[in-house]
Amino acid sequence: MSIPYGIQGQLLEVTVVACNKLKDTEWISRQDPYVCLEYGSTKFRTRTCTDGGKNPTFQEKFVFTLIEGLREINVVVWNSNTVNSDDLIGSGKVQLQKVLSQGFDDTAWPLQTKKGRHAGEVRLIMHYANANKPATSHAQSGPPYVTPTPGSYPYSVAPPHIASHPPPSGHPAPSPYSTAPPPSAFYPASPYPTVPPPPAAYHPASPYPPQSAAYPTPYASPAYPAQPYPPQGYSYPLGQYPGVYPPRSH
Repeated sequence: MSIPYGIQGQLLEVTVVACNKLKDTEWISRQDPYVCLEYGSTKFRTRTCTDGGKNPTFQEKFVFTLIEGLREINVVVWNSNTVNSDDLIGSGKVQLQKVLSQGFDDTAWPLQTKKGRHAGEVRLIMHYANANKPATSHAQSGPPYVTPTPGSYPYSVAPPHIASHPPPSGHPAPSPYSTAPPPSAFYPASPYPTVPPPPAAYHPASPYPPQSAAYPTPYASPAYPAQPYPPQGYSYPLGQYPGVYPPRSH
């Protein structure tokens, strides 16, 4: 038997038909029974069936507003007294699974005394019009939503604080990106053999003796290799016209 959901705010009709074979709480006169129904905070009471005895008849209808999650009605039968307090005849629980799934239920529900003994039966006829229809109620089926006030949370434990920046550490955080491949991975291997670099130019040994430590090292470049200075006391040979410049060309 499937139990429908979404019954919040729907209407259930309950008719108290009669009671059968009730426990007799009177020794001399006939008892005057009445029936009380309780569902959530809603309570209904039938009229008192004067001299109803063990088999009173009521035929009274009541309408309950259903509550999601509450699927039983408490029923209590009392004997009305004019002088003393009313006597409890019996009580029981009425299950709503059948009427909510099938839309109709006509059952005699058993009653028990305070000591758990059988105290008779109460017959109820129940109707639920939305048994075969989808739930159309817009009433809340759960606890109402409470808007949290600033600085508070609607939870038992506040969510952990999330820092805007990660805490500093001795090691850098791993990069979320993959490591870039080496440059050679983007280009195919060359089909040509590798050419070795040209050998350095050969320079014969200088005929001059090694330069003195007093002279600085001359400037050298790959195109003009360094030449050692002549030793001290060395004289250059004289030209053809000593002390005279060559004649000026006309």
